Amino acid sequence: MTSMRLLLAALFLGCTHGSGPATQTAGDTTLTTHESLAADDEYQPTYSKADLEKALIAERAAESTGEKQVVDADRDGYDNAARDAAADLAVRRRFIASLEACQASGKTCPPRLDEPAWSYDIASDADPKLDAPLRFDLEDWRAVSSELFGRACACRTAACVESMEVAIGKLEARPMQDVRGDEAASQSITRARECLTRLRGKDRTYRSSVD
Repeated sequence: MTSMRLLLAALFLGCTHGSGPATQTAGDTTLTTHESLAADDEYQPTYSKADLEKALIAERAAESTGEKQVVDADRDGYDNAARDAAADLAVRRRFIASLEACQASGKTCPPRLDEPAWSYDIASDADPKLDAPLRFDLEDWRAVSSELFGRACACRTAACVESMEVAIGKLEARPMQDVRGDEAASQSITRARECLTRLRGKDRTYRSSVD
């Protein structure tokens, strides 16, 4: 129990709240992203500045709820529950940090906000459910891989990160070799994994966010 309390104390000290919303200038309501993000990825997030602000408010509220869950589970002696809640809280804080950076400077903008968030049972034999049809010709694989990139960057729980990794591993083996090697699709899969690495706590983001 003592070691769990020390772990949780370290988590809270290392993951402070963000500085709050940045002031936005007047102009187009569509979020303006970092120039290299638009150039490299050939897309801009479809959500508006208002959508981003709404997401930040909701995520900060969820962060407060997550903090209480960690404290309550630790107080009640539920070490496993406290550990799981702490892991979710850490992922959510990193997601919030990406939203704050997006709002402040256009960097690390998730391609999508995913509300409700991604859900996939990794113990199931069923395919993940995506908006894009699960077909594996070149055009469809590009759409699938792009969606996986967007959903990976929008994870805010440890379970989402884990299930996204499983889903990517399952789906990327399905296209024929020449389709699987497509540069655009491969780049999306790489960036999806980089987002998952960042959300797990590694200091790594998809390249277009930091160039």
